[in-house]
Amino acid sequence: MNRGVVLHDWVAACIALAAGVAAGLLLRVLLKWLGKHALRTRWRGDDIIVDALRTVAPWAAAIAGAAAAASALPLTARVAGIVNHTLTALIILITTFTVARVVAGLVQSLAQSRTGVAGSATIFVNITRVVVVAMGALVALETVGVSIAPLLTALGVGGLAVALALQDTLANLFAGVHILASKTVQPGDYIRLSGGEEGYVVDINWRNTVVRNLSNNLVIIPNARLARTNMTNYTRPEQELTIVVQVGVGYECDLEHVERVTLDVVDSVMTDITGALPGHEAAVRFHTFADSRVNFSVILGVGEFSDQYRIKHEFIKRLHRRYRAEGISIPAPTREVSLRQDPPVPARLPHQREASDSPLPDTLQH
Repeated sequence: MNRGVVLHDWVAACIALAAGVAAGLLLRVLLKWLGKHALRTRWRGDDIIVDALRTVAPWAAAIAGAAAAASALPLTARVAGIVNHTLTALIILITTFTVARVVAGLVQSLAQSRTGVAGSATIFVNITRVVVVAMGALVALETVGVSIAPLLTALGVGGLAVALALQDTLANLFAGVHILASKTVQPGDYIRLSGGEEGYVVDINWRNTVVRNLSNNLVIIPNARLARTNMTNYTRPEQELTIVVQVGVGYECDLEHVERVTLDVVDSVMTDITGALPGHEAAVRFHTFADSRVNFSVILGVGEFSDQYRIKHEFIKRLHRRYRAEGISIPAPTREVSLRQDPPVPARLPHQREASDSPLPDTLQH
């Protein structure tokens, strides 16, 4: 410090700091107005960018005012260097967290646009955020004069111990990356595991896959288990699928007539019910002479897996009503049970003896 601080210096510093704060507030109001207009657009990226600028721009203006205030004061070179490095590191950290949020938001927006569902694969979002924040923190440390070379060396040496301690976590992490990279499962798909768990994939994060079943409950499946289990994906390669309903009619029925009536019911269901496929070609296939009826299969088309229950429900109701109107019988198996009673065994009187109870001959007694 070459001279003492006078009132003029404090006034200039306060004016600079107040100007920075005022500029920050003005920028926040302006960006809030821009954010309302960004909501009207279809692209979600502008919402993310404006929201990020609402954080970094006011802080940048306030820090710039603080830097101007510090330069207005007659500080020594050492103190001025510390202040400048501190303010620079602070703006780097703020910018880092803002960039991390922007990039993570863009990645999430991209994943959502590809899957078409509200949930997304947050594993890529988390990896992106961690990488950006780590790089920004290293730059901030280097700015304030902390050497990052020993830190990187220590991280490299300790990385082996961390990897050994977090084997399960790392296995789930790489399994999740592998699942998404291979595109076998994506958020929004309907899957069923060999263990019986099934539902819509809501999210794939760094540790597990979240599945929402038809009861609206969440099933949490570790990524490593999902990668090594047998699984059926009902959404890929196509979301549309066919279902089979088993029906049987009596032997006295005209099978040609049964086929025509059944196809009429299938066509009405495919046209009227939401989730059915109007262009689906109905099919009836007779296959078994059973004990009391002729069995056949009816093939229906549905838009997605969860639609099958509603379509089966309506098809069975309409088919039953139409069969009754057409006089087509659906016999149930019958069984005849006959009960046979053995004749009662007459009771023996006390003086009656069986042949085995008679005394031995005298010759054998002696």
